[in-house]
Amino acid sequence: MGQDLSKIKRVYDRIAVEYAQAFTGEHEKKPKDREVLQRFSREIGKRKPVWDLGCGPGQTVRYLKDMGVEISGLDLSEKLLDQAKAANPGVTFRKGNILELDLSDASVAGAVAFYAIVHFTREQVKKAFCEVFRVLQPKGLFLLTYHIGDRTIPVEEFQGRKISIDFFFFPSEFISRCLREGGFEGVEIIEREPYPDIEYESRRGYAFARKPPGRH
Repeated sequence: MGQDLSKIKRVYDRIAVEYAQAFTGEHEKKPKDREVLQRFSREIGKRKPVWDLGCGPGQTVRYLKDMGVEISGLDLSEKLLDQAKAANPGVTFRKGNILELDLSDASVAGAVAFYAIVHFTREQVKKAFCEVFRVLQPKGLFLLTYHIGDRTIPVEEFQGRKISIDFFFFPSEFISRCLREGGFEGVEIIEREPYPDIEYESRRGYAFARKPPGRH
């Protein structure tokens, strides 16, 4: 049984303003984030469309758009989407979730998901990867980030707000295996240590994966 999506939505609606204040511009503080996003931008080139799945207040959308990527954002929380729209006029943002994407098969050139799976159980992660695979075009590129580990952390407070939600950490071996089993090829995992005094002190993982040519 997975974590309730309506609960995730309620939590982020509640903390949307504080979350946006805390995380807008976060990539500027994290060199590896910038490195992988720049690589994603180079590899996507002018292919479109690109979607940020679980876009939050739009910080990753903004970073990629500034590099010339034609990108839109999708999130569960209307309140976070309000923050994203205010910070990124002219960009398309809409409500949705990575477990049941309202996108056609083979319609997306690339997708990024920065920590979009942090509230998902293992079964939900597998389902999310299958959905991303479905909507990607042949040779489509997927960039994912996650917390490395094998544990679940219940969180009761964030940015001074009382909340109740679980965060899930995953071994890189699990992420790699799920991507391959979901049909992806060229799976590459990059790991790093946390940036002190900037973020929660967990090891971080980035995964690049592609949909094979000829797959629809």
